[in-house]
Amino acid sequence: MISIQSFLKYLEFEKRSSQYTIISYRCDLEQFISYLNEITIKDLEAVTKKDVRNWIVRMVNDGMAAKTVNRKITALKSYFKFLMREELIEVSPVEGVVTPKIPKRLPVFVRDSEMNLLLDKIPFSEDYEGVRDKLILELFYGSGMRLSELVNLVDEDFDIPQGLVKVTGKFKKDRVLPMYKELVDMVSDYIEVRKQYFGAERNLSFFLTKKGDNIYHKLVYRVVNKYLGLVTTLHKKSPHVLRHSFATSLLNAGADLNAIKELLGHSNLNATEVYTHNSFEKIIDIYNQAHPRS
Repeated sequence: MISIQSFLKYLEFEKRSSQYTIISYRCDLEQFISYLNEITIKDLEAVTKKDVRNWIVRMVNDGMAAKTVNRKITALKSYFKFLMREELIEVSPVEGVVTPKIPKRLPVFVRDSEMNLLLDKIPFSEDYEGVRDKLILELFYGSGMRLSELVNLVDEDFDIPQGLVKVTGKFKKDRVLPMYKELVDMVSDYIEVRKQYFGAERNLSFFLTKKGDNIYHKLVYRVVNKYLGLVTTLHKKSPHVLRHSFATSLLNAGADLNAIKELLGHSNLNATEVYTHNSFEKIIDIYNQAHPRS
């Protein structure tokens, strides 16, 4: 029987991959092993490039998105590379396999006017949940942090006198993000309100549920989805949309692309350059509206 446990331990303890990566890789590899069982392959050394290609074809024919297929192949490449390192196989059957092309999609973002309406005009309750929810929205839009980064925040991550917040991104890499004065004040106000509701003892998490437990991903997602639904008709209303909105707003205001890259925690500039397409779309709109011959 094919086992992936040693590989998952390698990801956790040597590569220091996030729990989300480990869970995702486990799922992908279990699906591949299930496929191998269907075609009666029990030995990893017997897997060929043709087998991998046939798996790709099956996933595509089943309607799976190219991005998802490619993610599964990335997991497979990493797995077989590990097996070669452990000298369990000699050749990787994934090497050189052509993967589906991913169609380019522009990041979805909320317009500045819509965010200003939400944060300045829409009333939030003055109880703990209202104060917390508004700060969550303001932190996403004001810093560009990821959902996982926000959920994992602790009190010590905030340097209120300096107006800074430290987040731990992908591959356990830390970065420090600036906060504007209004956001800093909101952080301070939130801490005071939290003390009133749950006492002054140290919490494991900066954000808490209304029962005082550590906040979790689905709750944050529901909060963002609920409030964005008040100001936008976008189909997708997620924390990542606010991250896109942060980057697009900075770029449209003339911010340097390299600076945006550092704020977002991107490992290379290619991931950040996608926002220039949104900026270019805005330029075209302005041209069409302003040019006398358009």
